[in-house]
Amino acid sequence: MGKEVERKFLVSTAEWLEMAEANIRIRQFYLAAAPGRTVRVRISDGSSAKLTLKFGSRIRERDEYEYEIPLADAEEMLAFAIGHVIEKTRHHVRHRGYLYEVDVFGGILAGLVVAELETPEDVPDEMLPDWLGREVTGEQRFYNASLALEPDDFKVGST
Repeated sequence: MGKEVERKFLVSTAEWLEMAEANIRIRQFYLAAAPGRTVRVRISDGSSAKLTLKFGSRIRERDEYEYEIPLADAEEMLAFAIGHVIEKTRHHVRHRGYLYEVDVFGGILAGLVVAELETPEDVPDEMLPDWLGREVTGEQRFYNASLALEPDDFKVGST
């Protein structure tokens, strides 16, 4: 079992683009979602797939189990998806020794850009990059399961 300890932020400018190290095209969907638990399938670059189970309702920390699964199985499981399939491109961006995962959403969520910082450390605001906007850690509507199940709650102008 692993622990996922993360903070989420909206992204306010495109300054991060020049520092991006990797681009990963992601399609992900949920097989189950309930308060405090989700079961997700993620397909990366159309070539690999993982099944992820997350448990917990703490704002910054959850238990996470992740397993590689055959790509063909992931594609078959798409028939059992609840809600919408999330399409996004994940960019890895380093700033002051920390790795930020910047997700640029497409499809029905086009226009949404969210950065995640996974670290158990309490990073002070002055150490955060200038291109981060408002912190949305703990705001359920910005979590991927909510975006898949209730995309109408997201409005580009209302964030």
